[in-house]
Amino acid sequence: MNLTGLIESAEKQYKQILEEFFISVYNEKSLSSHGIDHHRRVWNYSKKLLKLIPLKNTIHISRLLSALIIACYLHDIGMTVDPGVKHGKHSKNLCIRFLIQNNLPQIDYLDVLEAIENHDNKDYTGDRSMNDLLTILSVSDDLDALGFTGIFRYSEIYLTRGITPENIGYLIRENAKKRFENFVITLGSDNEIVRKHSKRYNILDNFFTKYNEQLPSYHFGTLNPSGFCGVIEIILFMMNNNLQLKNFFIEPEKYSSDPVILWYFAELESELLAEHTVL
Repeated sequence: MNLTGLIESAEKQYKQILEEFFISVYNEKSLSSHGIDHHRRVWNYSKKLLKLIPLKNTIHISRLLSALIIACYLHDIGMTVDPGVKHGKHSKNLCIRFLIQNNLPQIDYLDVLEAIENHDNKDYTGDRSMNDLLTILSVSDDLDALGFTGIFRYSEIYLTRGITPENIGYLIRENAKKRFENFVITLGSDNEIVRKHSKRYNILDNFFTKYNEQLPSYHFGTLNPSGFCGVIEIILFMMNNNLQLKNFFIEPEKYSSDPVILWYFAELESELLAEHTVL
């Protein structure tokens, strides 16, 4: 069976039960940026990366796919318990619950549990050289942190963790740089795919560069948010009022008339609707 057929087989076996489990556990209203759609995109990235990343382990591809789809769909589910940096441990525990509910022996999925618990190590420390599952999961997760989507995901999670608007821009740029550099190292710099995603990295990095430039003259709490700082203020407003992105997309003019804010959310909507996970 070719790779496409093996992927379809893995999806047929696991996708529905994974999505049903995720939806039954995760509170989308509290942290929509890391909900089911994020996990679907990470799985889609992983399917493409399988064809691009040289596998170092001798694990059979069908076994790797079974492990990978579970890891992709459950790696951030622990954020419904704790959105902090240790959410991987909570995700691991929820994955164990998933395995038990579906009569899947935990002993057969130790690599999945390890990958889920450690996927958010964005310092990329430790020996990952032989852990294909962790490599693919981590890089796929990193790719979904780029572009207009990444701007929203980073902002919501950092603000949720209590990082102030005055600091998020610098911290996001630092973290995103590590993610992109790891992506380049994994695939090699002379690569068409890397060049494509470098554009998405630059979208995010340029946004927060301009955000940081506006910060000294911007006052949060204004009645008329504007510019790049205004985008973050709108995201804060959405978080504080339990509004979903669809609310803004339906009536953007209800929330702002600022051209930068309208531009950003239009680009975000376009990116989310497009098949931007096709490498």
